[in-house]
Amino acid sequence: MFDWVRTVAFSIVFYGLSVPIVLAAPIAALFGKRVMRGYCNLWAGMMTGCARVFLGIRPRVSGTIPAGPVLFAAKHESLYEAIELTRMLGAPATVMKRELADIPVWGWCTRQYGVIVIDRAGSAKALRGMMANAKEAREAGRPVLIFPEGTRAPLDTRPPLQSGFAGLYRALALPVVPVAVRSGHAFSRHGAKHPGVVDFVFGEPIPPGLPRAEIEAKVHAAINALVRDGAAES
Repeated sequence: MFDWVRTVAFSIVFYGLSVPIVLAAPIAALFGKRVMRGYCNLWAGMMTGCARVFLGIRPRVSGTIPAGPVLFAAKHESLYEAIELTRMLGAPATVMKRELADIPVWGWCTRQYGVIVIDRAGSAKALRGMMANAKEAREAGRPVLIFPEGTRAPLDTRPPLQSGFAGLYRALALPVVPVAVRSGHAFSRHGAKHPGVVDFVFGEPIPPGLPRAEIEAKVHAAINALVRDGAAES
């Protein structure tokens, strides 16, 4: 019961503050990409603080977070890491599905921030646009963040990697840093959230230029390093 009280309190405060922050985002976007990225980092920091105060959830980092243009490939179990990694990695160019980037006003703000739009329909035009966005981020010296399994995975499952990861890896020709994340036990998508630690384990960089099967196998294994033994495959 107490976890439900904490969850409701978090939702009221976090989402209550997020509404005016999101509504004001177009104003921040008018001042350029740097201001927009700083604005997003402030929002992400607010989420981290609210999760710590109201839910008793805090992040714990293992491994080294490299600086500069690298491709971070992360496990995705909840909203928590999607927001926290934005702050932790210093406003990376995050791969975002087109449905979100096409939302009126909000989509324009995300483009001002500098996301990489991916179209799961996979048309040639959409693929060229994604590659152009990715190369722009690389040339600007920004890290790139992708959740290669696609949408949020249920706790202790290992969905297959989406095809867009291999294309991005080949086009960017950057080292890949796998990030194992375990968050679903605390910051669950449905139901009450629970106090606990969300682990972020940054693996050793994997060099560019590997064959598709090899890079996918290495990344898939590394980002699932925190998935419990014997968990069901999805």
